[in-house]
Amino acid sequence: MSLEILDFLVIGLYLAGVIGLGLWFVRTSGTTSEFMVAGGSIPGWAVGLSVFGTFLSSNTFIAYPGKAYASNWNALAFSFSLPIAAWIAAKYFVPFYRTHGGVSAYEHLEARFGSWARVYGVVCYLLTQVVRMGVIFVAVSLVIAQLTGWPQLAIILVAGGLITFYTTLGGIEAVIWTDVVQSVVLGLGAILLLVLLLAGMPDGPGQAVAIAWQNDKFSLGDFSTSLVAATFWVTLTYGVFENMRNFGIDQNYVQRYHTARSQREAARSLWFGTLLYVPMSVVFFMIGSALFAYYESHPESLADVRSDVATTKLIADKELVNKQTIAARAATLTSADIGDRVLPHFIGTRLPAGLRGLLIAAIFAAAMSSIDTSLNSSSTVILIDIYKRHIRPDAGERESMVVLYTATTLMGVIAMGVAIALIGVKSVLDAYWTLASILAGGLLGLFLLGLISRRAGQPAAVAGVVAGIAAVLWMTLPNLEQFGVPALPDALQVPLHATLALVVGTMTVFLVGLLVARFQRG
Repeated sequence: MSLEILDFLVIGLYLAGVIGLGLWFVRTSGTTSEFMVAGGSIPGWAVGLSVFGTFLSSNTFIAYPGKAYASNWNALAFSFSLPIAAWIAAKYFVPFYRTHGGVSAYEHLEARFGSWARVYGVVCYLLTQVVRMGVIFVAVSLVIAQLTGWPQLAIILVAGGLITFYTTLGGIEAVIWTDVVQSVVLGLGAILLLVLLLAGMPDGPGQAVAIAWQNDKFSLGDFSTSLVAATFWVTLTYGVFENMRNFGIDQNYVQRYHTARSQREAARSLWFGTLLYVPMSVVFFMIGSALFAYYESHPESLADVRSDVATTKLIADKELVNKQTIAARAATLTSADIGDRVLPHFIGTRLPAGLRGLLIAAIFAAAMSSIDTSLNSSSTVILIDIYKRHIRPDAGERESMVVLYTATTLMGVIAMGVAIALIGVKSVLDAYWTLASILAGGLLGLFLLGLISRRAGQPAAVAGVVAGIAAVLWMTLPNLEQFGVPALPDALQVPLHATLALVVGTMTVFLVGLLVARFQRG
């Protein structure tokens, strides 16, 4: 696969436009309030598009079509959970944070349970953001490398440097308005891609629907009440808790509540981003189903995909690469093995010059809209919860701005370093989700305990967090075998699907905390 001059022109113009837009807001980010919350002056629709862009990471751009191609639409249940979580957030979380007045999502934890709770929240957040950004960098570099042949290291350094640059100088206003542009590029790119796929079917768009339907590609999965498999209900339940975590304790979202002009606009922005994401996620799943139909009707192209994936796997496994070994490995590949590779292959080989560049720009946009958010929010947490809380409580505006600039740059450098260290690691996504479950389960449960129970004090919170982390570790031990952690005997295995670790962790913290609080008062 190789890019033409028109592709480079489109990508270059897009990147130049985003960087220019980010730099435009340097003039309005000279104070800490402007840098962190834009002085509370952003219209709700723009905040909503920023929320939408943060959800649509490069992982979504590739993973959702890959899942639909390899299996079905079961993961769409996660998207269906968003309106439920948005209703809870708009009714309880947004008013709480707007009334509370703290820019940081973790300030109230100290007031409620003591300084340890705030430190715990900050450490959990910063650790997950560093790994999250590293994983996104690796994912987008892998896709771009497949499309262009550029080295992953160079892609990570260039993309990371550009994102860190405009986020450092432009603050949250640059983040939100560049997210607006990137969300539009993402949406148009996805819709255009689907149209091209359907138009490329030999017998028209109806053939794509027929082939996908015959192969059960539109199924939402098993609707049984089993808690062991990834049923529709298991995925939906996980989505509710995961999105309550996003809207309730994730600084990336909490900070946006303060950028809106009013509490009402903050709530509307949440609904706007949520209701935009649900149909757009359907588009991405439809792309995956259409890809399946396209390659089923173009078997010679599917053979090329299999050969490319087989070659990549042989190289990764350091095995001999020749026609015989490629053919042998290609014959063993399943739909799951090639799912995430099909979309980049289609973009690189089936799209004309210019359109190919636009779709690559859309993939860049997906990564940028997620990473710039994490950089700005992380620097805010470092200033408020670390520097001004433990180092210099009386730091002035000039000093605080230096800390914000330095923290943003430092987090960008660390994230790039993590991404570089993860190049070639097969289990990077598994490692991230395992870590996120361990950390997030305790945090969401702690937040809910403090919000709902007035009786729960520090002892109840400590007991709940310890029990919650233990429960999540118990559930995630099977996922740690690849890292050398011994497996538990079958009799001690938790008979629940791995995605329920967040649910179990959250409920354990909350219920143990309530129980301890009751006995203390009793």
